Amino acid sequence: MATIQTRGITKTYSSRSGPVHALTGVDLTVEQGTVRGLLGPNGAGKTTVVKVLTTLIRPDDGTASINGIDVARHPQQIRSIIGVSGQYSAVDENLTGLENLEMVGRLYHLGRRQARARAKELIDVFGLAEAGDRPVKGFSGGMRRRIDLAGALVINPQVLFLDEPTTGLDPRSRLGLWDVIRDLVGGGTTVLLTTQYLEEADQLADAISVIDAGRVIAEGTADELKAQVGGHRVAATLVDPADMAVVRDIMARHGSGEPRVDAAGRQVDVAVEHGPIALQRVLADLDTAGVRVHDAGIRRPTLDDVFLRLTGHAAAEAQSADEPDGDGRRRRRRGKDGPTADDGGPGGPEATTADDGAGPDAGRAHGDGGGARGGAVAGAATGVAGPSPSDGDGRDTVTDPAAGRTATRHGGGLMTDDSPDGERPRERARHRAGAER
Repeated sequence: MATIQTRGITKTYSSRSGPVHALTGVDLTVEQGTVRGLLGPNGAGKTTVVKVLTTLIRPDDGTASINGIDVARHPQQIRSIIGVSGQYSAVDENLTGLENLEMVGRLYHLGRRQARARAKELIDVFGLAEAGDRPVKGFSGGMRRRIDLAGALVINPQVLFLDEPTTGLDPRSRLGLWDVIRDLVGGGTTVLLTTQYLEEADQLADAISVIDAGRVIAEGTADELKAQVGGHRVAATLVDPADMAVVRDIMARHGSGEPRVDAAGRQVDVAVEHGPIALQRVLADLDTAGVRVHDAGIRRPTLDDVFLRLTGHAAAEAQSADEPDGDGRRRRRRGKDGPTADDGGPGGPEATTADDGAGPDAGRAHGDGGGARGGAVAGAATGVAGPSPSDGDGRDTVTDPAAGRTATRHGGGLMTDDSPDGERPRERARHRAGAER
């Protein structure tokens, strides 16, 4: 059964230099209880696809559905069954890690005890028990990332969207998150994963969609995509980089394509048709030429080779720090886990809404950049999205009469009052400027 399905979705933005066609007809089908990896260079449209599916923006054309629910027509239903973690951590650094997760639970209308119990459970799952009662402002970038990821799992979502989830994590934390994702999928959760780590897609994804220039250009399992590249590659690492010219000639003589040399000038590889035979001949010629190597061998094509063949450049080259992100705006990254700024600046008009074309049901990205979860959770909590009336003191207030809740945006934060139980606790969730819009 298809859990996520899109058909012909398009999205075009206006920019100073003219229209930017972020999506040009994306067709995507993701089966229940699987991980779909979404790969592509910056500006390919990956994050725009995630924004459409998480109700943050409306497509110009085409349809998108989750569990048979139309994303554009029933955004509130969608928000109640999904979890989202954007590219940058969206946490309130003045709250503790436990309070951040408890606050997300309350925004999802969990009771006080249930929200706190779930927050404690996730603190343990992500290995933050010793730091859970400390303010997030003292957390490392990797610890903030883990709190943000835990926030996406508060409601045990049926569908989980992870937009480059392990950016900023150390290797141990990355492996730990992989285990969490595997456990979720084993329990029936469907995951859409965008990542710049091809090893991550290789390890986790049941199927991969390669997206470039706003459309899906290839799909299949990792092995199926590698088979498109075909054959083997003979690779060698040189002791002396001065021998590279000789080695390139030898590789070209026995290979079926142009040899590739790494940036350091020590490693070279080439595609070959008959791996073992080609390796023997290459080693014999290297020995005759007196070239010393640290190692030499045969390897299968990697996802990086697939990426290079399909998009024209390697994945590492695609991840520059200052490129359009697929929505027509250029971002400047400030450090590994820091905030980003749009062309208009964090205080500009683009920073206060989820997107120019979001529409009345898209869910606001509160403050200086509410993030993917910021918009979706705020929409689920308040029942109201889009422009809201101002109360005259610089705050925007929206109310959900059915739930008896009021949400107020003030100074870049979201504050909610719970009125049904008479205690009216005030919880403040500031979505950082660095969150993915």
